Amino acid sequence: MSKTLFDKIWEKHVVDSIPDGPDVLYIDRHFIHEVTSPQAFTGLNKRGIRVFRPERVFASPDHNVPTINQHLPIQDKLSRLQVEKLTENCQAHGVKLFHLTHENHGIVHIIGPELGITQPGQTIVCGDSHTATHGAFGTIAFGIGTSEVEMVFTSQCLLQYKPKKMRITVDGELGQGVVSKDVILYIIARLGAGGGTGYFVEYAGSAFRNMSMEARMTVCNMSIEMGARGGLIAPDEKTFEYLKGRKFVPQGAEYDEHVEQWKELFSDPDAVFDKEMKIKAEDIPPMLTYGTNPGMGIPVDQPVPGRAGEEKALEYMGLKQGEMLLDKPVNYIFIGSCTNARIEDFRAVADLIRGKQKAGNIRAYLVPGSKLVERQIDEEGLRGVFEDAGFEIRQPGCSACLGMNEDKVPKGEYCVSTSNRNFEGRQGPESRTILASPLTAAATALNGKITDVRNLV
Repeated sequence: MSKTLFDKIWEKHVVDSIPDGPDVLYIDRHFIHEVTSPQAFTGLNKRGIRVFRPERVFASPDHNVPTINQHLPIQDKLSRLQVEKLTENCQAHGVKLFHLTHENHGIVHIIGPELGITQPGQTIVCGDSHTATHGAFGTIAFGIGTSEVEMVFTSQCLLQYKPKKMRITVDGELGQGVVSKDVILYIIARLGAGGGTGYFVEYAGSAFRNMSMEARMTVCNMSIEMGARGGLIAPDEKTFEYLKGRKFVPQGAEYDEHVEQWKELFSDPDAVFDKEMKIKAEDIPPMLTYGTNPGMGIPVDQPVPGRAGEEKALEYMGLKQGEMLLDKPVNYIFIGSCTNARIEDFRAVADLIRGKQKAGNIRAYLVPGSKLVERQIDEEGLRGVFEDAGFEIRQPGCSACLGMNEDKVPKGEYCVSTSNRNFEGRQGPESRTILASPLTAAATALNGKITDVRNLV
């Protein structure tokens, strides 16, 4: 019987099935951070239970951490307490921790792939919705709640109903100035913020095959923003080459054996999906969001629509039907987050701004997703490019993706952001987020107003 890639991985991990109920799914990798793990550890400690398989759990503080002076004690009391509790719990239960000053510290969804912890065919969970990022490697990866974090701690398993399957195929060549972030924003705008609810999405077609692993991670990262449980892309030679030699990946002959197994991870030619969508790559323009969910997206050169039910969102954003976002002045730019804080993102930004200067009204945050990315920025001479252009480079962390740390956008201000969510107050109380690609954000920084990057490249 023909199977989808999702079916093959899921069925391999089913430990048991409850009649007319969920499956008991084995979990290969469990990532944790300082925000959603403390309550789960408390539950274990109250019951006198140890983490069942600590060697499969990996921790890194990322949400609440400051992105300046990370060598100093954390000033915010709650943030400091959460990071201290994560350290204490990991030490008590033998969990691998990439602490704030560790050479491999970073956002969990960035360090997992770059260290080779993430590998094709795995099941991966984290108490964070953007766990879908790891699906770029051909994994079933999804976010879970704190009670489920405790369940995986105690059993390395999870009760899960099997979702339906959707395939989104994008064929053709992307236009100039159009990158993976535009692709996923376009897809979400087509489907809507709830269009993927109940589904696990496989991304297929030449556009995704032509993408780098970093670009594929951006796409899979935002699967959750259309309501999907997660998204994945079949592994290929790019995947295998990316993983080769990374810290947690088998080496030598053992690696070759793994690759032979990974090559079997694909959807059979006649596999059946519950829903299909086909898109021409050349139809995708640079994208922006205008509202308060990622489904409210438009091409950069199109006016704000006036759809029923969006009045409250437009009022919050200070926008009107028919208004153009193009050339709208903004004062804040954020390039970072688990969506767009990899070295490829910063290389692209550096290429665009090299020799130029940001507009005087712009405050531009560039926040690498890990210590490794930070080192690459320095080794490749990119820091000088950014600093010469007036961009502010910070240390690794989730930063201004969410208003949970010190990097907040002020009330009423617009921020063109490469992050994944534009909910009310997401980047700070009453802040206004416009999601975009790193190229669009950088072009906007140069001009001090929302810019069509196609006019610069």
